[in-house]
Amino acid sequence: MGSSVRRRPGSRAIPAAALAALVALACAPAARALEWRIQPTLDGSAIYTDNANHSDDDPNSAFILRATPGFTLQSEGSRRVQATVQYGLTGVTRFGEKDNTDLTHRLNGVGKAELLEDFLFVDASARVSQELISLEGALVEAEISDENRATVGTFSVSPYIQKRLGTFANAQARYTVTRSDFENNVASNSNVNAYSAALSSGTRFTDLSWGLDYSYREASNRAYADSTFERASATLGYALTRKFRVFGTVGDEWNDYLSATETDGSFYSAGFGWAPSRRTSIEIAAGERYFGSTWNVSARHRTRASNWHVSYVEDLSDITQFLQTSGTVYDYLCPGPDGSLQIITDWPFSVPPAPGCLAFGGTPGLVFDLRNGVFVSTVLRAGVSWGLGKLSYSLDAFDSLREYQVSESEDRTRGVTAGVSYRMAPKTRVTGSLGLTRYEVSAATVTRVFATAPRPDRDDDVYKLTVGVDHQFDPELTGGLTYQHQHRDSNIANGDFTENRITATVSMSF
Repeated sequence: MGSSVRRRPGSRAIPAAALAALVALACAPAARALEWRIQPTLDGSAIYTDNANHSDDDPNSAFILRATPGFTLQSEGSRRVQATVQYGLTGVTRFGEKDNTDLTHRLNGVGKAELLEDFLFVDASARVSQELISLEGALVEAEISDENRATVGTFSVSPYIQKRLGTFANAQARYTVTRSDFENNVASNSNVNAYSAALSSGTRFTDLSWGLDYSYREASNRAYADSTFERASATLGYALTRKFRVFGTVGDEWNDYLSATETDGSFYSAGFGWAPSRRTSIEIAAGERYFGSTWNVSARHRTRASNWHVSYVEDLSDITQFLQTSGTVYDYLCPGPDGSLQIITDWPFSVPPAPGCLAFGGTPGLVFDLRNGVFVSTVLRAGVSWGLGKLSYSLDAFDSLREYQVSESEDRTRGVTAGVSYRMAPKTRVTGSLGLTRYEVSAATVTRVFATAPRPDRDDDVYKLTVGVDHQFDPELTGGLTYQHQHRDSNIANGDFTENRITATVSMSF
């Protein structure tokens, strides 16, 4: 078949708008001593897959060549301006039943600046990524097939004032504007204007702590009527000992969004924090909101060889907050400064966090979740990583449930991934990972999202095995070879698939 070039309407505007959220930081008056360090990078890969379309009865093999020139830009020399920007332009050529070429932008940036000393500040962030559109299409990355991926851009700018009122209190007032753009109208573009103010106890208070908070957020998109979320609260805490404290919060919230049930009400929560050592901390809180009981848990423990963490959060969310917390994330194994391996999870960018990092897993975000409006989210995450000589291990699990308030439907994603890395030689290592992810989507969600005839609840189990070897040829050049096996069991007809993939990669920095 002939070669074709895919055009992405509006995709040029997405990275430009996202970058604008960060440019203002470099222009701050405080930036006179600011310097920028830029590190150009070039990543390339050759990929063979025996099932590029993830089909059960008609698999299509494909050979893909990918090149991603990019750069990492970091601020230096200024205490008052801190910023990091990663950008990559990926070019792809695909050979197989569907010959075509493609260009995609990938951006991840974050920065903060102190515009007036100890008074006026600004935070900014930007992200451009290729997100998964639906569970019904191929689950492959955008370079394999872009038919089930869409470019999504999100940027946020948040100026705020912060002032110490002697030793009595600290005051802050903040305004935040956020925008999300979706390629080809896979979801409605959204805008958010948010205001918040807080007054908290100062250094005069030692064992006693207190706080007053107010927030107002207005969100708009084409799919639903504008939504507003407003709340006011007071918090009081007391340290019973140096290692144990208790705290509580009471308040009211006034929400306005499409819902068949009450959206306003009083709320409260109470809990405790325990930190028996610098390596261990636990915080647990329980409460009640208008949609039911809530729990929040956070625990961490660190030893010389291991890191443990557990978190559980229940909260109200909507389409405008989704990409801030639930976009596609990646897991990487990266070389540490002392030659050891560091496991970096939930990295929000397909470009590695540092040269020499190897991807071994991740969790896709689903754009179709954005189409269901406001939802109550419960997210449980737990994991451990540890190293024993040349061996490094990791084990991560998560359970995410979203209960949509408009459609009265829900979806749930659960998964567990185990990873291992063995350093065969000072510059050569072997890595492997094994993961299982289960997707559960109610019939009401599927029918609403895809506007099809009624169908049963959908349950998918996705198994993924990855084995690879990489070698550092010199400080600026790393290469690797990876084999991946992926399989899906689905209760939907023709929903199963099996894929085998071999990938050769090279990563250069200059």
